[in-house]
Amino acid sequence: MAFTMLWQIFWGLSLGFLFSAVIEVVVSKSEMSKLLPNASPRSLTVASLLGAASSSCSYAAVAMARSIVRKGGDFTAAMAFQFAATNLVLELGVLMWVLISWQFAAAEFIGGPVMIVVLALLFRFFLKDSLKSEAIEQANKGIAGSMEGHAAMSMGEQHGTWKQRLSSRDGWIAISHSYVMNWAMLWRDIGIGLLIAGALGTWVPDSFWQKFFFVSHPTVAMIWGAFVGPLIAVASFTCSVGNVPLAAVLWNGGISFGGVASFIFGDLIILPILNIYRKYYGGKMTVFLAATFYLAMVSAALVVEALFQSLGWVPTNRHTAVVDAAITFNYTTVLDIIFGAIFIALTFVFFRSGGPEMMRMMHDNGRYEHHAHGHTHHQRHGRSE
Repeated sequence: MAFTMLWQIFWGLSLGFLFSAVIEVVVSKSEMSKLLPNASPRSLTVASLLGAASSSCSYAAVAMARSIVRKGGDFTAAMAFQFAATNLVLELGVLMWVLISWQFAAAEFIGGPVMIVVLALLFRFFLKDSLKSEAIEQANKGIAGSMEGHAAMSMGEQHGTWKQRLSSRDGWIAISHSYVMNWAMLWRDIGIGLLIAGALGTWVPDSFWQKFFFVSHPTVAMIWGAFVGPLIAVASFTCSVGNVPLAAVLWNGGISFGGVASFIFGDLIILPILNIYRKYYGGKMTVFLAATFYLAMVSAALVVEALFQSLGWVPTNRHTAVVDAAITFNYTTVLDIIFGAIFIALTFVFFRSGGPEMMRMMHDNGRYEHHAHGHTHHQRHGRSE
């Protein structure tokens, strides 16, 4: 079942990662912190758009958000960026559409902004300045979490206009590097997500899911789904696109429409990422982030559910492509072959153009960057004063 799901989603992943790589190369993020000076609607919109133009790996998004904070960008705007980078990216929408239905892709792109608005309001009313100052002070220590090297590269200086970058040989080498790195960052999550989804889809009987999700009590099911979705994400331990196959299994089992949305949103509060927040921003801020993120996820899921119910857009068919899928020669096979060829071509360019060495350097950069920061921090401040 896991392999059949991989067969269904491979072309969507490859397409999504290609788009993501092209956008990474086209959109310069080196000046990002200057574009996010405060938590105004304009800053939050810019943060969301820049997030949507980023890699979908939750760990990389979290590392980039801390880079924004360390470079003087607004804390709330940095968190909005992080939400958009994991929930408004194209590959997630493509996979939701392919594995479940277009309504779920739409729910992602409508629910994401709702979640960012709720989060901004929660921060405005409940985030104390003293807690924020402590968190920024902790962020400036530069303690290593995960994917710092990727964050540094994504936010590095880019030369020439976007058209020049896209039409040059160097631009396409950069695209191949970004494409392969998307796979390198996410293959574990995708693999674990497929195996968990395959196991639950095969071994857990439908009767269990139907009782667990209160299928026979529609109103309770709607509220329960939105609240339990992120908690299932925490328990499943995968993040971002790795969650989509399991979302399909949960939908098949009877979770509410909003429950699927909140489950997909839940990847920013899984335990490994909470541990990174603890290193980045300290224990108190981690508790605050976990609570506010959870409330934002549940609120957005309930809004999406109510909106889609009122429009009559909630799908009635529970049988997703996953459950009945068989590998046959159809459009999926043709697309898999095309995007398999793209995968081979870009991987070949990656290996021929020093990609593995650069990846090793990025890995070391992530590991040693905080030591270097500790040594240079005082000198730099001495000079700038």
